[in-house]
Amino acid sequence: MQHSPANLPHRSAEKNKPNAPLFGMPWGPNSMFYHLYELNHAVLAPYRTLADATRLFYRNPLNPLSRTHVGRSLAAMAEVFERTTRRYGKPSFDLETTWIDGEEVAVREHVVLAKPFCNLIHFERELSRPRPDDPRILLVAPMSGHYATLLRGTVERFLPEAEVYITDWVDARDVPLSEGSFDLDDYVDYLIEMLHLLGPGTHIVGVCQPSVPVLAAVSLMEARGDANAPATMTLMGGPIDTRRNPTAVNELAEKKDISWFRDNVIMKVPFPNAGFLRDVYPGFMQLTGFMSMNLDRHMIAQKDFYWHLVKGDGDSAEKHRDFYDEYLAVMDLTAEFYLQTVETVFIEHALPRGTMVHRGEPVDPKAIRNVALLTIEGENDDITGGGQTEAAQDLCTSIPEHMRMHHVQPKVGHYGVFNGSRFRSEIAPRILDFMRAANSASQPMARRARLRAVT
Repeated sequence: MQHSPANLPHRSAEKNKPNAPLFGMPWGPNSMFYHLYELNHAVLAPYRTLADATRLFYRNPLNPLSRTHVGRSLAAMAEVFERTTRRYGKPSFDLETTWIDGEEVAVREHVVLAKPFCNLIHFERELSRPRPDDPRILLVAPMSGHYATLLRGTVERFLPEAEVYITDWVDARDVPLSEGSFDLDDYVDYLIEMLHLLGPGTHIVGVCQPSVPVLAAVSLMEARGDANAPATMTLMGGPIDTRRNPTAVNELAEKKDISWFRDNVIMKVPFPNAGFLRDVYPGFMQLTGFMSMNLDRHMIAQKDFYWHLVKGDGDSAEKHRDFYDEYLAVMDLTAEFYLQTVETVFIEHALPRGTMVHRGEPVDPKAIRNVALLTIEGENDDITGGGQTEAAQDLCTSIPEHMRMHHVQPKVGHYGVFNGSRFRSEIAPRILDFMRAANSASQPMARRARLRAVT
């Protein structure tokens, strides 16, 4: 089913009115649902406090019960309850040092560009001597529910060999209505502004969801003859063309029209949050969707966590905490961004069909001629089907063959494309070699890429 541009709030005459209602009236049943969610969280607060006190009591080494099975069981139950009912705030990157050539180097987070909906963070390495050959990377984190800290491992792996910048997207519930709206067009504008700030020779990496706006931004810059276009573009597990090997996520979007998403998942931010009355796709709704895809695995993980605590297996329990502290920390997305992305990427397939526009300007990947392209997919990816990212290779027909590379990483799923042991040992080296080859005038890219591909 095709949808008229007028059906979308971000393209209507209401766009310039901050947070124009997506429903017929400013308060709808979905908005009340968000308020009930907040009320439920508030009601459970004293019980969480009691559970935390119980955990501390039965874990206290001065308490003889802490060394009994009953004491450890009560402490474990209290912790599981507290962690299950709490709201997880934004995690920190905690990347204070890195190792370069056997030397420990301090790392400082520095915000180089502050926008209402995003901060551009530079992980500034305090080097004892310059490293001019290290690529300058703009790492575009997904704006799909989780915070940019989901890419902590990605940043950590790149730091010893690159200057790393990352898009730190802001939770929409924390952005006042006075800051206006934020949609997919604004997202693309943000990326172009960041590339202008970092200058020529930057290497842009889009992880999952950003692949489409990254490709759009680079296409527009090349079409305009923009000298600040990046040297390379790496797209990792991104939904460039979701018609290829569609996953459960893709099929849901195909079965529903945009009005269904507008009427069922868009809610207003409740008081007293800074973004009060802003229309959003709430983080807790996204988390429900994430977890429902593998609910049995999450239930088993909670049960295993309980037994790790009872048995005193501290290392396994800590791994569980680290993973879920990140996984359960989610952010709200602006309604206009979410709806435009769903319609453009998953319903209309506008980019691969050649119908995508940015503020009236056609987005044509064939305009890209000078930016080298690397696409990466995971063999077992159940979020972005095989071939969906590789589709960028078929769209960017003007990029010379020796400036392209596609890699399918065996035995990894979606998360493993940008994190984990195989990312660190196999994927990251390919990306860095590809970037260095693009920067090198003395050694052809094709030779360097083939060298990495066979080793």
